[in-house]
Amino acid sequence: MAPTDSTIRLAFPSTFEMIDLVLVVSDHVCRLAGLEEEALHWVGVAVRESVINAIKHGNRHDPEKLVLVEFSALPPGAPAQLVVRVADQGDGFDPDLLEDPLASANLLKPSGRGIFFMRSFMDDVTIRRRPEGGTEVRMVKSLPAQG
Repeated sequence: MAPTDSTIRLAFPSTFEMIDLVLVVSDHVCRLAGLEEEALHWVGVAVRESVINAIKHGNRHDPEKLVLVEFSALPPGAPAQLVVRVADQGDGFDPDLLEDPLASANLLKPSGRGIFFMRSFMDDVTIRRRPEGGTEVRMVKSLPAQG
């Protein structure tokens, strides 16, 4: 990424049809940031899961509510990290109340693994309630040293 182009922002209605667009942007940003194919794939999985959660659980499929996605290479000029933020305009939730997806009672459930995947594939994941409402997921992936 060029030093002046260190952040890309997307805002779109809460429909699953938008996921493909987000993933195209994610792949492109990851390539520009220097991630190899395997890392690019896993970042894409984490981004996809966070966007699905924002649409489904955060905004409850309400197309009047937006999902906001931001990709930033930090610090600008000599990025060492790719930071991805995904925010919704829903009611928010307490991530400490999530059930353990690896508990035997939850292994066969068809959902509940998105945040687990995000935490598995990214170097850091922070989930917080936004002061203006909704939830923000902040994911960080370390970038290979540029040399």
